Amino acid sequence: MLHIFCPHCGEYREEEEFRCKGQAHIARPLDPEACSDEEWGHFMFFRQNTRGQHRELWVHSTGCRKHFNVIRNTVTYEIEKVYLVGTKPETEGAAS
Repeated sequence: MLHIFCPHCGEYREEEEFRCKGQAHIARPLDPEACSDEEWGHFMFFRQNTRGQHRELWVHSTGCRKHFNVIRNTVTYEIEKVYLVGTKPETEGAAS
């Protein structure tokens, strides 16, 4: 079981309290009405599925219900860094 640090609550909690929402740092198209079906489909459904270091969006679903980003190794499941949405992690060598 993972113990995940919530940057909003300031505590480590068991992973059952959290939900992974997928890849972090997905930029929404500036003008969705101008997107072709292919462009919109790519934005909605295509995500990186890297082996190793991966940036993910998580939510503390049974706690404060706030979102935050995590850099997690998909091979070892080790959480390397937790940081707030809208900020950049100190580890800039991470995969996007």
